[in-house]
Amino acid sequence: MKMRYDKEDDVLMVWFSNRKVDYAEQEKNIIIHFSRENKPVLMEILDASLFIKETEKYIPCPSL
Repeated sequence: MKMRYDKEDDVLMVWFSNRKVDYAEQEKNIIIHFSRENKPVLMEILDASLFIKETEKYIPCPSL
């Protein structure tokens, strides 16, 4: 798995495989790209900084 954050666009991208993307589906601020075999290839989280702040409410992170 590979991840990249684009600070300028505030998008977090998570690659699950190197397969070729055939289509994508979007639900609110999450886009999942699928292969022809309906396997997830890439997930994009739009407005990622907000998503992470909201997620921290439900998944506590230990202090560093």
